[in-house]
Amino acid sequence: MAITQGEEGDYFGSQETSLQALDYLDKKNIKHHFYLSINYNNLGAVTDYLKDYDQAISFYKQAINFSTDSANRRIYENNLALSYQYAKRYDDALAIFEHIFKQVQPEDAEYPRILTNLAKTRWLKNHEYPANIDFLKAMKIRVSKGDLWGVNSSYTHLAEYYELVNKDSALFYAIKRYSTAKTINSPGDQINALNKLIEISDPHDIRLYFLKFKQLSDSIQQARAAAKNQFALIRYEVEKNKADNLRLEKENAEKQNRLVRQRAITGASIFLLLLAVGGGTLWYKRRKQRLELEAQNRVKETQLHLSKKIHDVVANGIYRVMSEIEHGDEVDRDGVLDKLENMYHQSRDISHDVEQETITETPYNEQLASLLKSFAADHRKVLIAGNDAEQWDDISKRIKDEVKHVLQELMVNMKKHSQAEQVVIRFEKSEQKLNIFYKDNGVGIPEEKSNGKGLANTVSRIESLGGKITFVNEPGKGLNITTVIPL
Repeated sequence: MAITQGEEGDYFGSQETSLQALDYLDKKNIKHHFYLSINYNNLGAVTDYLKDYDQAISFYKQAINFSTDSANRRIYENNLALSYQYAKRYDDALAIFEHIFKQVQPEDAEYPRILTNLAKTRWLKNHEYPANIDFLKAMKIRVSKGDLWGVNSSYTHLAEYYELVNKDSALFYAIKRYSTAKTINSPGDQINALNKLIEISDPHDIRLYFLKFKQLSDSIQQARAAAKNQFALIRYEVEKNKADNLRLEKENAEKQNRLVRQRAITGASIFLLLLAVGGGTLWYKRRKQRLELEAQNRVKETQLHLSKKIHDVVANGIYRVMSEIEHGDEVDRDGVLDKLENMYHQSRDISHDVEQETITETPYNEQLASLLKSFAADHRKVLIAGNDAEQWDDISKRIKDEVKHVLQELMVNMKKHSQAEQVVIRFEKSEQKLNIFYKDNGVGIPEEKSNGKGLANTVSRIESLGGKITFVNEPGKGLNITTVIPL
């Protein structure tokens, strides 16, 4: 997961996941050393991208320490030397590169890489050093072997070198790098090549390169935003297990409390019955008429109370089931039976305890959970993360209402068109913004449905709150939707 996040450009996420992976690896177990070296190398690489070179150096040293073979060790030593180079510690970098260079032969696959890195470090230390000779030598070897990734690297170094020496040559190699980066389909290298072309090109060419740079940069940012949520399902399972344990603990506590209350009610009822019998025997004749009147009033009151309870619990419950059957695309037979059984238990409890607690409004997070889970089925899982009660405490009723309508529209659209087997909805609140991430593994939004009235209403609702909703549609692979609402 960490390596994949790093390759997708999610460097902070990759760093976090790699650090979590260390908890599963035992430094005392020799069989784990291979994985420890890979993990520390990944930590070094993403930390380099984040420009924290001192920390990256520390991670690479750990990778070398746990390395189990000479080939991997040379790779990690090369990466360590590059970190020293980025940190402008050229003497430390040269010492490692010169040591590695003595161990490789011209026919070795890594020879041109080590030769290039050694030459660049010497040139960075002293700009009088003719690094172009070594750069060209490494490039010819890579061309002869058909190593396009290596050729791309050589063009990069040659463009940097000639920028200070010969602008025409620098422009020539920058153009070659851009062309090669497109051939190997490396958006990051294309961005860097376009950036260099913008710096050194003639004024009349800069606008064309800038337009390409902007278009590609926007595409990369969108892809990286989607990549940040690619492991939401796995992380959700971990959170779900924790939540299930807490739920079970809560249910056990509630059962204990109900048992204590029932015993207290039973004891109190017996006591009151004995008291009533004793008092009634003494005062029966004098209070007979008044007691009969009070009894009649209590019966009427109880009947009224029971009538209200039956209306609230049974009638409304049956209406809800009827509504779901009437408006649902499919009838979930087991779900309907479960709801009817629940109403049966509630109606039975009314006869034993008419003094139930006052019904309070269902918390918003439970309303959302109920809404979203109603779209689950045997062939479809609906997974929810971050829907804690405190998440919604300081959010206005208007936003809550609009969010509920929007989610209902998305879920209806999913059920009708997506053929998804798994749906993940995650809520997150940060920096005075409410973020809602939706992802399914369905067929995406068909071209003819992309401008439908339902989706248009969804966008309109979010924009009316000053927010933004982004659809990343991959036909045949699924749909990602990111919603940001300012609070």
